[in-house]
Amino acid sequence: MSHTQPSPLTEQEKRLGLQLARQSITAAVNRQAPPRFKLEEMPDNLKAAGACFVTLRKRDTKALRGCTGVLVARSPLAEEIVKTASQSAMFDPRFEPVQPSELDNIEIEISILTPPRKLSILDPAELPSLIRPGIDGVTLYRGPHRATFLPQVWERIPEPVLFLEMLSQKMGLDRNAWKKPGIEAEVYQVEEFSE
Repeated sequence: MSHTQPSPLTEQEKRLGLQLARQSITAAVNRQAPPRFKLEEMPDNLKAAGACFVTLRKRDTKALRGCTGVLVARSPLAEEIVKTASQSAMFDPRFEPVQPSELDNIEIEISILTPPRKLSILDPAELPSLIRPGIDGVTLYRGPHRATFLPQVWERIPEPVLFLEMLSQKMGLDRNAWKKPGIEAEVYQVEEFSE
Protein backbone atom coordinates (compact mmCIF):
# COMPACT_ATOMS: atom_id res chain seq x y z
CA MET A 1 0.00 0.00 0.00
CA SER A 2 1.14 3.50 -0.72
CA HIS A 3 2.18 5.62 2.24
CA THR A 4 1.33 8.89 0.54
CA GLN A 5 -0.92 11.41 2.22
CA PRO A 6 -4.54 10.83 1.22
CA SER A 7 -5.94 13.60 -0.98
CA PRO A 8 -8.56 15.78 0.73
CA LEU A 9 -12.05 14.57 -0.09
CA THR A 10 -14.33 16.72 -2.21
CA GLU A 11 -17.69 17.79 -0.78
CA GLN A 12 -19.36 15.21 -3.03
CA GLU A 13 -17.06 12.44 -1.73
CA LYS A 14 -17.78 13.43 1.87
CA ARG A 15 -21.54 13.36 1.22
CA LEU A 16 -21.22 9.97 -0.46
CA GLY A 17 -19.09 8.61 2.42
CA LEU A 18 -21.67 9.77 4.98
CA GLN A 19 -24.47 8.32 2.85
CA LEU A 20 -22.70 4.93 2.71
CA ALA A 21 -22.13 5.04 6.48
CA ARG A 22 -25.80 5.87 7.12
CA GLN A 23 -27.00 3.05 4.83
CA SER A 24 -24.58 0.62 6.48
CA ILE A 25 -25.69 1.49 10.02
CA THR A 26 -29.37 1.31 9.08
CA ALA A 27 -28.86 -2.10 7.45
CA ALA A 28 -26.82 -3.47 10.36
CA VAL A 29 -29.28 -2.29 13.01
CA ASN A 30 -32.18 -3.82 11.05
CA ARG A 31 -30.23 -7.08 10.54
CA GLN A 32 -30.07 -6.60 6.77
CA ALA A 33 -27.24 -7.07 4.28
CA PRO A 34 -24.77 -4.17 3.99
CA PRO A 35 -25.34 -1.67 1.17
CA ARG A 36 -24.05 -2.79 -2.21
CA PHE A 37 -22.28 -0.47 -4.61
CA LYS A 38 -20.05 -0.71 -7.65
CA LEU A 39 -16.54 0.21 -6.57
CA GLU A 40 -15.55 1.11 -10.15
CA GLU A 41 -18.27 3.81 -10.17
CA MET A 42 -17.01 5.45 -6.97
CA PRO A 43 -14.94 8.68 -7.07
CA ASP A 44 -11.17 8.17 -6.96
CA ASN A 45 -10.67 8.97 -3.25
CA LEU A 46 -13.31 6.40 -2.26
CA LYS A 47 -11.75 3.76 -4.54
CA ALA A 48 -8.26 4.30 -3.09
CA ALA A 49 -7.15 2.36 0.00
CA GLY A 50 -8.00 4.35 3.11
CA ALA A 51 -7.94 4.05 6.89
CA CYS A 52 -10.90 5.52 8.77
CA PHE A 53 -12.83 5.66 12.01
CA VAL A 54 -16.59 6.09 12.20
CA THR A 55 -17.86 7.83 15.33
CA LEU A 56 -21.54 7.74 16.32
CA ARG A 57 -23.01 10.31 18.68
CA LYS A 58 -26.47 10.93 20.04
CA ARG A 59 -27.78 13.92 18.10
CA ASP A 60 -29.58 15.40 21.11
CA THR A 61 -26.84 15.10 23.76
CA LYS A 62 -23.67 14.64 21.62
CA ALA A 63 -22.82 11.65 23.86
CA LEU A 64 -20.63 9.00 22.26
CA ARG A 65 -22.62 5.99 21.02
CA GLY A 66 -19.89 4.03 19.25
CA CYS A 67 -16.51 4.46 17.58
CA THR A 68 -14.38 1.89 15.79
CA GLY A 69 -11.96 1.96 12.91
CA VAL A 70 -8.75 0.87 11.31
CA LEU A 71 -5.37 2.57 11.60
CA VAL A 72 -3.78 1.26 8.39
CA ALA A 73 -5.17 1.54 4.86
CA ARG A 74 -5.75 -1.95 3.47
CA SER A 75 -9.09 -1.77 1.61
CA PRO A 76 -10.80 0.79 -0.63
CA LEU A 77 -12.09 3.66 1.52
CA ALA A 78 -15.74 3.13 0.46
CA GLU A 79 -15.60 -0.50 1.64
CA GLU A 80 -13.83 0.49 4.86
CA ILE A 81 -16.51 3.11 5.64
CA VAL A 82 -19.32 0.57 5.14
CA LYS A 83 -17.61 -2.06 7.31
CA THR A 84 -16.52 0.36 10.05
CA ALA A 85 -19.91 2.10 10.28
CA SER A 86 -21.73 -1.16 10.98
CA GLN A 87 -19.01 -2.20 13.48
CA SER A 88 -19.38 1.10 15.35
CA ALA A 89 -23.15 0.60 15.56
CA MET A 90 -23.14 -3.07 16.54
CA PHE A 91 -19.78 -4.16 17.95
CA ASP A 92 -18.12 -1.37 19.95
CA PRO A 93 -17.48 -3.35 23.17
CA ARG A 94 -18.15 -0.28 25.32
CA PHE A 95 -21.80 -0.03 24.22
CA GLU A 96 -24.91 -2.11 23.62
CA PRO A 97 -25.75 -2.43 19.89
CA VAL A 98 -27.67 0.51 18.43
CA GLN A 99 -31.41 -0.20 18.28
CA PRO A 100 -33.73 0.71 15.36
CA SER A 101 -35.53 3.25 17.58
CA GLU A 102 -32.24 5.17 18.00
CA LEU A 103 -31.40 5.62 14.32
CA ASP A 104 -33.00 9.06 13.94
CA ASN A 105 -31.02 10.33 16.93
CA ILE A 106 -27.63 9.07 15.66
CA GLU A 107 -25.18 11.52 14.10
CA ILE A 108 -22.28 10.15 12.04
CA GLU A 109 -18.73 11.50 11.95
CA ILE A 110 -16.06 10.03 9.69
CA SER A 111 -12.32 10.51 10.26
CA ILE A 112 -9.98 9.68 7.36
CA LEU A 113 -6.48 8.95 8.72
CA THR A 114 -3.10 9.84 7.28
CA PRO A 115 -0.55 7.00 7.37
CA PRO A 116 0.80 6.63 10.93
CA ARG A 117 4.30 7.88 11.74
CA LYS A 118 6.30 6.06 14.42
CA LEU A 119 7.82 8.33 17.06
CA SER A 120 11.43 7.82 18.04
CA ILE A 121 11.27 7.65 21.85
CA LEU A 122 14.66 7.69 23.55
CA ASP A 123 13.18 8.54 26.94
CA PRO A 124 9.43 8.07 27.62
CA ALA A 125 9.45 11.31 29.67
CA GLU A 126 9.83 13.25 26.40
CA LEU A 127 6.67 11.73 24.88
CA PRO A 128 4.33 14.61 25.95
CA SER A 129 6.55 17.05 24.03
CA LEU A 130 6.51 14.87 20.88
CA ILE A 131 2.73 14.97 20.40
CA ARG A 132 0.79 18.01 19.21
CA PRO A 133 -2.46 18.72 21.08
CA GLY A 134 -5.41 19.24 18.75
CA ILE A 135 -3.45 17.94 15.73
CA ASP A 136 -2.14 14.44 16.36
CA GLY A 137 -4.04 11.25 16.90
CA VAL A 138 -1.89 9.01 19.08
CA THR A 139 -1.55 5.23 19.24
CA LEU A 140 0.34 3.63 22.13
CA TYR A 141 1.74 0.08 22.02
CA ARG A 142 3.18 -2.11 24.75
CA GLY A 143 3.45 -5.82 23.97
CA PRO A 144 -0.03 -7.06 23.03
CA HIS A 145 -1.67 -3.89 24.39
CA ARG A 146 -2.66 -1.14 21.96
CA ALA A 147 -5.02 1.83 22.03
CA THR A 148 -5.57 5.02 20.08
CA PHE A 149 -7.20 8.39 20.60
CA LEU A 150 -8.30 10.39 17.55
CA PRO A 151 -7.22 14.05 17.47
CA GLN A 152 -10.81 15.02 18.39
CA VAL A 153 -10.20 13.62 21.91
CA TRP A 154 -7.95 16.65 22.61
CA GLU A 155 -11.17 18.72 22.87
CA ARG A 156 -12.02 16.76 26.03
CA ILE A 157 -8.47 16.10 27.28
CA PRO A 158 -6.28 19.08 26.23
CA GLU A 159 -3.36 18.30 28.57
CA PRO A 160 -0.72 15.93 27.03
CA VAL A 161 0.19 14.06 30.26
CA LEU A 162 -3.46 13.40 31.13
CA PHE A 163 -4.09 12.44 27.47
CA LEU A 164 -1.31 9.81 27.70
CA GLU A 165 -2.50 8.59 31.11
CA MET A 166 -6.03 8.02 29.84
CA LEU A 167 -4.71 6.37 26.68
CA SER A 168 -2.62 4.02 28.88
CA GLN A 169 -5.78 3.09 30.76
CA LYS A 170 -7.64 2.55 27.47
CA MET A 171 -4.89 -0.01 26.64
CA GLY A 172 -5.93 -1.87 29.79
CA LEU A 173 -2.79 -0.85 31.71
CA ASP A 174 -2.18 1.52 34.60
CA ARG A 175 -2.17 5.24 33.87
CA ASN A 176 1.61 5.50 34.07
CA ALA A 177 2.28 2.78 31.47
CA TRP A 178 3.34 5.45 28.93
CA LYS A 179 6.25 6.47 31.21
CA LYS A 180 7.83 3.02 31.30
CA PRO A 181 10.63 1.85 28.98
CA GLY A 182 9.46 -0.18 26.00
CA ILE A 183 6.45 1.98 25.18
CA GLU A 184 5.95 2.63 21.47
CA ALA A 185 3.90 5.41 19.92
CA GLU A 186 2.66 6.50 16.52
CA VAL A 187 0.96 9.72 15.47
CA TYR A 188 -1.38 10.48 12.58
CA GLN A 189 -3.71 13.27 11.53
CA VAL A 190 -7.30 13.10 10.29
CA GLU A 191 -9.64 14.74 7.87
CA GLU A 192 -12.92 14.72 9.77
CA PHE A 193 -16.45 15.48 8.56
CA SER A 194 -19.94 14.76 9.85
CA GLU A 195 -23.62 14.92 9.04
